[in-house]
Amino acid sequence: MTQASVSALTSASQDREGNDPIFRLNSEAKARAAAGESILDATMGALMDDEGQIAVMPSVAEAIARVPTGKAAGYSPISGSPPFLDAVRRDLLGNSDLFPKSVAVTTPGGSGAIYQAIKNFVEPGHQALTTDYYWGPYPVIAQHLERDVSTFGMFSPDLSFDLEAMKRGIRQHIDTQGRLLLILNFPCHNPTGYSLDLGEWMSIAEVVRAAGEEAPVAVLLDLAYHRFGGESTDLWIDAVPTMLETTTVLLAWTASKSFCQYGARIGSLVALHPDQEERNKLANALGFTCRATWSNSNHLGQLAVTDLLVDPELSKRADTDRAGLVELLRTRVEAFNSAASAAGLHVPRYDGGFFVVVFTPDGEKTAAVMRDMGVYVIPLKGAVRVALCATPEAEIPRLVEALRAGIDQAEAGQGSSA
Repeated sequence: MTQASVSALTSASQDREGNDPIFRLNSEAKARAAAGESILDATMGALMDDEGQIAVMPSVAEAIARVPTGKAAGYSPISGSPPFLDAVRRDLLGNSDLFPKSVAVTTPGGSGAIYQAIKNFVEPGHQALTTDYYWGPYPVIAQHLERDVSTFGMFSPDLSFDLEAMKRGIRQHIDTQGRLLLILNFPCHNPTGYSLDLGEWMSIAEVVRAAGEEAPVAVLLDLAYHRFGGESTDLWIDAVPTMLETTTVLLAWTASKSFCQYGARIGSLVALHPDQEERNKLANALGFTCRATWSNSNHLGQLAVTDLLVDPELSKRADTDRAGLVELLRTRVEAFNSAASAAGLHVPRYDGGFFVVVFTPDGEKTAAVMRDMGVYVIPLKGAVRVALCATPEAEIPRLVEALRAGIDQAEAGQGSSA
């Protein structure tokens, strides 16, 4: 064996994939479009306008431009800019009794918040628990940290949230690990678009409260899309006090979606606990992880987002800008729901957010047939994920036609193999 054939990478690192499957399909779609093909790319979780350009909020562009360059160039505090962290906590918790029970750190986007939670609330070799439809990087982040993610069935046969399946998953984790990190990506779940109703939230909260009486429990609410939901957008906060009776509650917040600033990599992990001493431990643990990984987060982004959250005039304009984008997305949701129903597509309850899933017996086959038609979606087990955030309203008939064709061929293939 020659020296050139011996890798200095660790054994765990030698067979890593260098790109995310979503970004890989997105790149393929872009390459075909650049070559002159008519391509509908419904892969990426970025909000696009009906002309196919990334949606930008003018108020955000102004906030970034007016940050003094000398101030932006300096280091941010390790855990994040205190005014930014206070603004994020206020954005999530308002003036409620929950605000003084919270601490926070800045993270590089929502991904950094997920990283923080798994690193600090899951023991090495253990697993976090989430729904069987989930954002793909959850297990990637966990495995990189020498942890993992296990799942429970998200839907009952009637496509409501399967509380009993969650109970079984929690029971298994407590029995085998003696502790639990439960990750819930609601409202506007990625990839399904599902949002919990108030009854579902309160039932989950009671199950979590009971689990916390038996073992150390943390619940992470991944709120990445909570500003793009329907009437259920803010129901989650009603469930927090019940959970907080026995557990630590974590909130993942990101400017990537709230302010359409995916590239700025500005996020936060907010941790709630009723005990001051425990909050001190939480703040120290999360700050330590900041220093040990990314060190300082983007200072320019924190300064700009702080202004967007606390400056009354700028905040009002940002809300107006966002409301226009929410309306843009709402019209797509309505158009899709109508067309999907007419085409007989099988979808969960969907009233907002960037994504929806369409169920199919073979996600890979369905997505492949659709790619042949120039339509790109993300294959999942038993479904495909559709990024309506990136789909112009005028293209929805084409999207639904391709979905129907892909599902029909998947069903035909299933029948021929039976």
